[in-house]
Amino acid sequence: MPTPLPFGSWPSPITAEATTRSGVRFLDIVEVDGSDVYWVESRPQEGGRSVIVRRSAAGAIDDVGPDDFDARTRVHEYGGGAFTVHDGTVFASRFTDQRLYRIDPEGTIEPITPEPAIPAGIRYADLAVGGDWAIAVREAHSDAEPVNDLVRLDLTGAAPAEVVASGHDFFAAPRLSPDGTRLAWLTWDHPDMPWDATTLWLAAVDAGGAVTGAHPVAGGDGESILQPEWSPQGVLHFASDRTGWWNLHRWNGSSVEPVCLAEAEFAVPHWIFGSRRFAFLDDGRLVAIPVSPDGDRLVVIEGAAVRVVPTAFASFQDRLATRGTSVVLVAAGPDRATAVVGVDVDSGAIEILRAPEGPGIDAAYHSIPEQITFATPDGPAYARYYPPVNPEFVGPPGEAPPVIVTIHGGPSSSSSARLDPEILFWTSRGIGILDVDHGGSTMAGRAYRRRLDGQWGVVDVRDCALAAAHLAVVGKADPNRLLIHGGSAGGFTTLLALALHDDFAAGTSYYGVTDLEALATDTHKFESRYLDRLIGPYPERRDLYVDRSPITHVHEIRVPVLLLQGLEDQVVPPSQARMMRDALIATGVPVGYIEIAGEGHGFRSAAARIRALEAELSFYGTVLRFVPADPIDPVEVIGL
Repeated sequence: MPTPLPFGSWPSPITAEATTRSGVRFLDIVEVDGSDVYWVESRPQEGGRSVIVRRSAAGAIDDVGPDDFDARTRVHEYGGGAFTVHDGTVFASRFTDQRLYRIDPEGTIEPITPEPAIPAGIRYADLAVGGDWAIAVREAHSDAEPVNDLVRLDLTGAAPAEVVASGHDFFAAPRLSPDGTRLAWLTWDHPDMPWDATTLWLAAVDAGGAVTGAHPVAGGDGESILQPEWSPQGVLHFASDRTGWWNLHRWNGSSVEPVCLAEAEFAVPHWIFGSRRFAFLDDGRLVAIPVSPDGDRLVVIEGAAVRVVPTAFASFQDRLATRGTSVVLVAAGPDRATAVVGVDVDSGAIEILRAPEGPGIDAAYHSIPEQITFATPDGPAYARYYPPVNPEFVGPPGEAPPVIVTIHGGPSSSSSARLDPEILFWTSRGIGILDVDHGGSTMAGRAYRRRLDGQWGVVDVRDCALAAAHLAVVGKADPNRLLIHGGSAGGFTTLLALALHDDFAAGTSYYGVTDLEALATDTHKFESRYLDRLIGPYPERRDLYVDRSPITHVHEIRVPVLLLQGLEDQVVPPSQARMMRDALIATGVPVGYIEIAGEGHGFRSAAARIRALEAELSFYGTVLRFVPADPIDPVEVIGL
């Protein structure tokens, strides 16, 4: 029989260090080149280095490039689309200098773009290879605002880059037709973000990569088009939200026509380059990953018929590729670790191409989430509840557990149901997790994500409090031991929730926004006008920026706060966290504060992730008065 023990103090084999061993993240686009499959892994044990990995048809798995090669681009700061492969040769962006490199099949590596005058000041992403040349997104930094354009690159490195499209604030997704004679791409301009409005362009391309006759074919004001993709027959497909959902459409040469209409999203917000939510099999059939509030599905589309491919997975990353009748993608489930897999869409056969190393997590510790729907003034909203699970221990009789409300970043993002070691770190110790998709999340159509228009800091904060209260009312959470944490935009929501609602006993902000006015005037180009829609135009609505800022409401925070911040953060600078720390100390609110050198917007290294998890556990133990079973260094909480 399980032993009763206070929640939070349960001994668990899922240590902070164990989460990093099993926490290799599969990133960037999955590429298929002939019979080989490529992807990028972020390895915490190597300082968060992003490593290109190749798996041959025979099953041999090798790293591509030298041991110190970090395959990451900083275009838009969030990157993605850092590599591509053509006939066995890999072309990749190196994080340290942002130059593009050619890595031959034998392993020889050579730069193909020059050293920029400003270190890491010329950046590339999302290459479309056309032979000995490629079209790529370029971002050039100077003392002024960075300039984005499309360029033609000589892949031998013998000639300089040539601009083929310019004049817009942002460019993405250059895609060559199968015969190499046409090029499609996306643009958008301030103040729109790519999930607000984009324009799809089409142009002719000659054998040398010269682009002519560019003209828009779809999109524009109020319509978000994402992921242009060519069929094997040379028909341009894309996702458009003109129906209220990112549904599949195609360009027939004179107009746009629907391909698959459903109350589901066939694309994801363009935070990073290279996302692919649908692709074509060799025989022309479409394979796609639609997402809705119920979760992800894998489907095959043939004409008007849509067939679900049954799998054991519940979550798919946005990186699919195809070979034969199989789709290759990164998949996970609440009882299955994230892995690179191949799924035959006809037979349903699954091949595990790459799984995390190590023994894995004992199934006895798996916490299977429950889908939660709760009421808000705007209609239903959604969350996933992961209950405490440990085969050796239970909570004291009659007690409900403490629960952490967790908030995704973005805020234009969403949660997913997967076996996350960092979630199990908490649930195996007796602390539940409530993963909230507040209004504005991007898995329930345009109307749902537009709930946040002009309401960031209102709707998201309200929904998180309502989700927590709902869980307490149904008896699954102790109303006196509700906690909240989030990173970036989720950190902003966390701090406002602590100030404006009395539901929470404490909270943790990971590199969260504390001063909206400072963010509006001191952030990178990609997000420099993001707040126009979420808050209002600046400086015309400066009053809203001040009123919605957590730092404005610091005197209303009455419960302890933990702040965690990377010193290399270019999205939310460390000054924001320091400002909040100093203000909390001045008002007498207990506060813990940890700065981590070498980390940016999101902790990548094993050391940083271990330190953050253990600090948060120590912090909650101090606040809720339980003693963690782990031998961890306590975090100093000033004023407590």
